[in-house]
Amino acid sequence: MGPHGKASGWRWPLAGPARPTRRFDPPPQRWLAGHRGVDLAARPGEKVLAAGPGLVGLAERVAGRGVVTISHPDGLRTTYLPVRALVRPGDVVSAGQVIGVVQEDAAGHCTASCLHWGLLRGRLYLDPLLLFGWGQVRLLPRWPVSGARQAS
Repeated sequence: MGPHGKASGWRWPLAGPARPTRRFDPPPQRWLAGHRGVDLAARPGEKVLAAGPGLVGLAERVAGRGVVTISHPDGLRTTYLPVRALVRPGDVVSAGQVIGVVQEDAAGHCTASCLHWGLLRGRLYLDPLLLFGWGQVRLLPRWPVSGARQAS
């Protein structure tokens, strides 16, 4: 089923068609630079929707950008930025509920206006497209197989 379907309980965070402009590209170590989410083409003022039901954790400006986070019952957390929040911390939201609107990104995260959408399990960033069976699974780090000879 597509991103607007209810089969998985998740829905696309924008009302329009799914238009990713930059894919998930996590760094090999948490502290290194990388792209910890997916950028979706979006116009300033476009409504941002909760991807799933949950509890708003953060709805404020961080490093000059509006950020909203939602903690979901299954231990996942979704993040949305730059967003002018229409919800407050502690609000209970349902999948598809409007949580804010896309802001102009003064920091220039995207080359064109976008919504940066992230997914976490604990402190581990995941590809949010995995919620719809579209994402990339990346297992890091890569450990040598026990007993295998190392090339010198």
